[in-house]
Amino acid sequence: MSDVLRRPIPIWQAPTGSIAGPDLCIAVSNAGGLGSMGLTWTDPDRAQAAVTTVRENTNEPFMVNFALAFPPHSLMAVLDAGAPIVTFSWGQPSTLIDTVHSAGALAGVAVASAMGASIALQDGADFLVVQGSEAGGHVQSTTPLEIVLPQVLQIAGKTPIVAAGGIASAQQIAHFLLMGAAAVMLGTRFVATNESRAHNEYKRLLVGATANDTVLTGCFDVGWPLAPHRVLRNSTFNTWEAYGYATGGARPGYNDILAKTETGVSIYRYEDTAPMAGMNGDIEAMCCYAGTSVSSINSVLGAAEVVTELWADAVTHMKPPVA
Repeated sequence: MSDVLRRPIPIWQAPTGSIAGPDLCIAVSNAGGLGSMGLTWTDPDRAQAAVTTVRENTNEPFMVNFALAFPPHSLMAVLDAGAPIVTFSWGQPSTLIDTVHSAGALAGVAVASAMGASIALQDGADFLVVQGSEAGGHVQSTTPLEIVLPQVLQIAGKTPIVAAGGIASAQQIAHFLLMGAAAVMLGTRFVATNESRAHNEYKRLLVGATANDTVLTGCFDVGWPLAPHRVLRNSTFNTWEAYGYATGGARPGYNDILAKTETGVSIYRYEDTAPMAGMNGDIEAMCCYAGTSVSSINSVLGAAEVVTELWADAVTHMKPPVA
C-alpha cells in the first residue's frame, strides 16, 4: 500500500458533500486519520482555494471527491493546487484516473459490487472504497457491507480496500479491519462533529436518532433525480409516505420553501440540500442524511477526539482474548 494511504489510524472521513469542508478535513488528517472534502458542486476557484487552505494547515495526506453523476468541473483546479488523493463515486472514472496519475496524485473509486470493483481495477484505481447499503447520503449500494466487502476483497489482490457504510463504533471498525479492509470510512459520525458544516439542529437530530429512524428513499430528489439516499425519517418524508409516494410536483407541499441560506437562497421541501450552518427555517423537515450508524452517535465531539477515541477502543476489540 502506498505510504500516502498508510495512515497511523486507518479511519477515513467520508467526503459528505458540502458538509465536509477544510476545517473537518484538516482536523481528521492532523489526528492521524484521512480527512476529505466533497467538491463536486464547488466551482474551480473555490475548490482550489479549499485545497490550498488544507495544504497550508496540515502536512498530512487528505482526499477530495467528485461524484460523476455530475461533470467534475473542478478536477484540474484541485490537482493544480496539489490535492494528493482524488476519489470518484457514482460512476466509473475511466481515463480520469490517468489524469489524476499524471498530476502525481492517487486515484480511488467508490464501488458497490464486485463487477464495479473489477472495472475500476482494470482502469488502474490505486484503491477502492466499498460502500454498503447502510450508508447515509446518496447510496450507490443495494447490498449490505457485510456481504459486498468479502466479494470485493476476493478479487482485489493487493489493492487496498476501504470499507464504508453504517460504521461509527469501535467494534464495527475492528470487525471490518479484521475482515481484511485496509481502512474504514465514516460519514455520519463526522457530520456530528464540531468542525462539520452541518446545522446544529441537524447534528442534534443525529445524536437523538437510531438506525430505525433512517430510511433509504427517493424522497429528496430535487437536484439529483433517480439517486437513492438514506436520510432521517422526518415530517417531509412521513407526509410523503402517508400520501402514497407521489412523484414530481404532485408531492404534498412541493413548492414549500423550508429554509434560506445566509445569502437568502431558498431551499425547497424536496431538495437534496442538507441543512448547513447559517441556514434559517424548518431544519427538521429538510434532507437530513444519516446512515444506520446513528445508533452509535451519542454526542457532538471534535473530529480529532472522534478519531483518537474510536481507534483506541477499536484496538482493544482487535486484541486476542487473554487465555
